[in-house]
Amino acid sequence: MSDHLKESYLPTLLRLRLLVGFLGERAQFAWWPTAFYEPSSRLFLEPVFSKTSRLAQYHGVLEAARRLHDEHLSVGTYHLFRLPEETEQDLHTMLQSSAADGLVSQVPTSKEPALDSLRRLAGTCSPNSVGPTAVGNIKELDSDDVLTAIASAYWSAFSQSTRTYPYLVS
Repeated sequence: MSDHLKESYLPTLLRLRLLVGFLGERAQFAWWPTAFYEPSSRLFLEPVFSKTSRLAQYHGVLEAARRLHDEHLSVGTYHLFRLPEETEQDLHTMLQSSAADGLVSQVPTSKEPALDSLRRLAGTCSPNSVGPTAVGNIKELDSDDVLTAIASAYWSAFSQSTRTYPYLVS
């Protein structure tokens, strides 16, 4: 994969992960029982992770979301919270960079604006998927169609108070 393609899809993938991670927390749709993105979480994260509290928030939500998705999907499938190792490392590196500051600061801190941001990523595609839903092949992760399908599945589920687990096959 060329660096240009990598650069163009990784910010969207990270934004999608941050939005769904936030919306899945207990104060929004309670798909996982975490509160890492609540303002009060900084009070207990910053003393322990003074320079990396943002990374700690991200990884806390990532792990909770990963566990829930893994419970509902087959071993060997990929999903928004379990991607190939190289992609995971690229996202981790991006989150630590100054480029991520803008991305993270753009993630809404309340439910309705976050849903609206997710809807914009979903575009006009709005599947009514419940439960495990195939959205493509992991080799197509860098395509707009696959990212849109993932965003659409989550937006539809959150909007209809259902749960979906979009996945990619290898």
